[in-house]
Amino acid sequence: MDSIIVRGNGALNGQIPIAGAKNACLTLMPATLLSEEPLTLTNAPRLSDIRTMTQLLRSLGAEVAAMQDGKVLAMTSHNISNHRADYDIVRKMRASILVLGPMLARDGHAIVSLPGGCAIGARPVDLHLQALEAMGAELELKEGYVHARAPGGRLRGGTIAFPFVSVGATENALMAATLAKGTTLIKNAAREPEIVDLTRCLRKMGAQISGEGTDTLTIEGVDRLNGATHPVVTDRIELGTYMLAPAICGGTVECLGGTIELVGAFCEKLDAAGVSVEETDLGLKVSRKNGRVRAVDVATEPFPGFPTDLQAQMMALLCTAEGTSVLEEKIFENRFMHAPELMRMGAKIEVHGGTARVTGVERLKGAPVMATDLRASVSLILAGLAAEGETIVNRVYHLDRGYERVEEKLGNVGAHIERVSGQ
Repeated sequence: MDSIIVRGNGALNGQIPIAGAKNACLTLMPATLLSEEPLTLTNAPRLSDIRTMTQLLRSLGAEVAAMQDGKVLAMTSHNISNHRADYDIVRKMRASILVLGPMLARDGHAIVSLPGGCAIGARPVDLHLQALEAMGAELELKEGYVHARAPGGRLRGGTIAFPFVSVGATENALMAATLAKGTTLIKNAAREPEIVDLTRCLRKMGAQISGEGTDTLTIEGVDRLNGATHPVVTDRIELGTYMLAPAICGGTVECLGGTIELVGAFCEKLDAAGVSVEETDLGLKVSRKNGRVRAVDVATEPFPGFPTDLQAQMMALLCTAEGTSVLEEKIFENRFMHAPELMRMGAKIEVHGGTARVTGVERLKGAPVMATDLRASVSLILAGLAAEGETIVNRVYHLDRGYERVEEKLGNVGAHIERVSGQ
């Protein structure tokens, strides 16, 4: 099993290109199941999760070809030859549940295993299923699989009112509604950039959708969708992660392709902590304003609030801030598993339920640490960049699910970082 070795060595300077969004691409890929015509995605990230979704789509009968070093995905679903998404593939990644809505909408039936992914709480799929039931789906859970069918072979429009915001459930419902008969109204819909990106792609395919970027989506079902070519939106989580590198280490880094629109609430917290973010013609330029950063309180919220997927990385920054910060995790339970690993590096952190109290220290110390999930793994790398000595981050297979060529990108701006293959 691979490890990442990081040696803290001071300021970082240069440019880091930001990839297409993993979470957007994983949502756009299942949209190919809605049409018999080709769907081509450009600016795709080169990640293990993308390969897992490719494997899943191929198992259902879709043709998926990766071109231009994986940055272009050409997909065609002439015929869905298999309507069963098996556990062996689905267990690897929670986003696999997103094939359920498209298959059910197009062919009127589907069998999909309950999904897996990072161990950061229960993360049930109840809202996905309730949304499909609101469109007339008949569902049965048997032996770990969702058996779904649409009476008469087609979903019908309905009103979906989510009790709380769910990105995945919004995506599944949105795709399913494009081919449902009649009008579907999704209330308390997620507003994330990935939802807006999916909506724009579906509209290119002929879907009738309005309200993207708000909490209410209206979809007029159509009989069929056509093909399209669509660029994947910039990854706001990778963007925020690399923005934190110069904030932690010093120096100036320009994140190519970034916009403040994608990370507005995050930028507000950086500003309060004493980090400068400047828009340029190429992206966002980030540097400290004056020496050591200041403590700041953070509470994760659905977009446009502070992203839960940047909480672990922000904690790494606040470990060396002047003063005491309070981080409140409101989206997922059990998402402070990185805190004990940061404490191995000398961080002062107290965790009580969904709240972490972080008292900054002047310098962290390198240590062997263990990655517990995707975002935790990169937070430990960031901490290692600011630590004295050597930090060894073990179990980095999580990292490859969400960050492409992290050693290369950080190495190009001056970080001392290398990957070591496991035995």
